[in-house]
Amino acid sequence: MSIQAYMGRNSPTPLVPVSTAGSPQIWAKLEFLNPSGSTKDRIARFILEKAMRQGQLKAGEHVVEASSGSTSIAMALVCAQLGLRFTAVLPEGVSSERGLIIRAYGGELRFTPRELGIRGAIAETERIAATEQAFLPRQFSNPDNALAHRMGTAREILDQIPGGTVAAVVSGVGTGGTLVGLYQGFCDAGCSPIPILAKPVTFENISDVECSSFSARIPGVADNLSTIFREEELPNLATIDVEDSEAIAVTHQLMRQGFPVGPSSGLNLRAAAIAADRLKINGPIVTVFADRMERYFTTEMFAPFR
Repeated sequence: MSIQAYMGRNSPTPLVPVSTAGSPQIWAKLEFLNPSGSTKDRIARFILEKAMRQGQLKAGEHVVEASSGSTSIAMALVCAQLGLRFTAVLPEGVSSERGLIIRAYGGELRFTPRELGIRGAIAETERIAATEQAFLPRQFSNPDNALAHRMGTAREILDQIPGGTVAAVVSGVGTGGTLVGLYQGFCDAGCSPIPILAKPVTFENISDVECSSFSARIPGVADNLSTIFREEELPNLATIDVEDSEAIAVTHQLMRQGFPVGPSSGLNLRAAAIAADRLKINGPIVTVFADRMERYFTTEMFAPFR
């Protein structure tokens, strides 16, 4: 198969019921089945292909993104397919698997001091762009992040879910693109979903991380960093706090049921179950299983299996 034929395919990821007996139906979009293993494939392809169509980016040119994991992996894969050079800027301390995957796709790595968090990585991308004329996807502030889910993921879900309607949408927030984009896409179709933020308690007082696997147990979820995530864009937003130990326990349960997921999936499912009971939601609840487990092998999440 040619690269062009592969890139032209757009197969939806499955949407499956995952609720327990006696609770409203909870549906999970299996985003870990995207090519690089996470939902971030969607924003990487959407942003980079749009930039190439608009002449902002050409084959052979340099792309630089700040991310401590899944977005960098997705960017590395898409850049490999589009013939672009890619550099990931990561805070020191991210799991070694992530760097190996990025390098396997031909990406380069640069590290910033861990104490500066993701903000330090973002600052470094700006410096590189200024000196090397690199293209910056800017996942934290680029509205195309949410638009990729509004135009793609949300429409897939509405086509897949019985009855074509959604009562609530649940997601943790890294950049905020998934929750905002899904909510907007469901509203576009005439639904009136309750947007629900799944918030790990560990991050309650942390404001400068995207995905700090070195400082918290629920990678991929941040607080107050994103400019995509604005509460005023999500009327009637509900926040569900989840203990990190609960989220990881649910993640382990999902693994034993055959879902090769990372900890944000356990967080999302636990928050959906709590919300169903607490908010008395009458109708389908949608969440996302965002990424695969192999990028967490050396983290605390896998300690029980060593």
